[in-house]
Amino acid sequence: MANPLSLFLLFLLNVAAAARAGTDGPDPCAGRRIHIRRVPPRFNADLLRHCGADAFPLSDASAAATSAPPCESLANHGLGPRTHPRSRSWYRTDARLLEPFFHRRVLERGCIADDPAHADAVFVPYYAALDALPYVLDPELLDASAQHGVELAEFLARDQPWILARRRGHDHFLVVSGSAWDYAQPPDAEPRMWGTTSLLRLPELANFTFLTLESRIWPWQEHAIPHLTSFHPASLPHLRAWLARARRSGRGTLMLFAGGVSRPSRPNIRGSILAECANRTDACAVVDCSGGKCSHDPGRYMRAMLKAKFCLEPPGDTPTRRSTFDAILAGCVPVFFEDLAARSQYGWHLPPAQYDEFSVHIPKETVVFGGVSIAETLEAVPEGEVRRMRKRVLEMAPRVVYRRHGSTDELKGVVKDAVDLAVDGVLRRIRRRTRAQEGLPDRIYAMEDDSIEM
Repeated sequence: MANPLSLFLLFLLNVAAAARAGTDGPDPCAGRRIHIRRVPPRFNADLLRHCGADAFPLSDASAAATSAPPCESLANHGLGPRTHPRSRSWYRTDARLLEPFFHRRVLERGCIADDPAHADAVFVPYYAALDALPYVLDPELLDASAQHGVELAEFLARDQPWILARRRGHDHFLVVSGSAWDYAQPPDAEPRMWGTTSLLRLPELANFTFLTLESRIWPWQEHAIPHLTSFHPASLPHLRAWLARARRSGRGTLMLFAGGVSRPSRPNIRGSILAECANRTDACAVVDCSGGKCSHDPGRYMRAMLKAKFCLEPPGDTPTRRSTFDAILAGCVPVFFEDLAARSQYGWHLPPAQYDEFSVHIPKETVVFGGVSIAETLEAVPEGEVRRMRKRVLEMAPRVVYRRHGSTDELKGVVKDAVDLAVDGVLRRIRRRTRAQEGLPDRIYAMEDDSIEM
């Protein structure tokens, strides 16, 4: 039997060939053509071979007890193993495989321009998070972490340099599976911070658009896209069946927190949540996800989310959480404690002006230092309003789903998923930048495209 890596690489080649097939009739690709830069396999496909290497496996050895075996993560063309043999839509997906997943979806969407001169955007299929593994897992390479991405930058400048020079990189974009903070350490920082690199600080990539799971607020080059969940429907009936289940699920729990349960040494919102949940067991449920327990086991938290009216989404090491998107899929109204958790991040997928329709905001300072009770605040929301928010959450859910590769034409034609909306947003942003170069340079920094009306 062929191994998952071989099948995955073979499929990428087949999809690339099919995506370039011509069609008759009106041009459906006007303004939407993407050229995929041809880069040596050491920047993408070869990195998948780390799954079988002892030095830099896809799974962190410290979390081996709770992670899927490394090469299993490449099963089902990168979605990971199914959660159950009869599962049609649920997988044990490794979030670090967003980059090859996105690469394949770009190939699959069509509108591929073999000639970069005819392209509206240029996609660089660099698996940045996988290429960063040596720097974040090997202590001996810590001091070299500023070199992450340097070889790629040098290759892009050397190989057909006119592609990069044509628009000074403003038409280039790539995906980074992680928080921008993890790739934005100043290159001259001493001592080097463990677990971070300087990819986003490379001057050669300064004009690229970076799609990250969490962006910093000020760099105009970055934009956040939803975290990968474990739900990847391949057909419209599968998507609708799940949404129907979430819609009719009984909600006997007022609020739920899924995450690490270690008590912080200093007052913060997570500590306040855990303390309140310990005192209000009648209103609050906690799912312990400490030590990566939930990373590859969606059943552990999704069943609980289906039973809860509200899901608490406090910041952790960084403001955003995958749990936000799991909650949306479950029809569990997210409760945010700061705008950086989502409102100021995911404008292409969750329009900022509409957050009051599908979420609750409680400033964290009022809880930690002001004595505000989260449970009492949520209990005060009228039941009719809770139902309206849940309905709106489930209407938003398809926008944050990453549908399965090779989905049916019916699903593609009816629903724009997270990849579709990200590509649309990139094309809008690149279009604005290239026009700005023609006489309105300040428009490069405008962010009005992040609030497109649905």
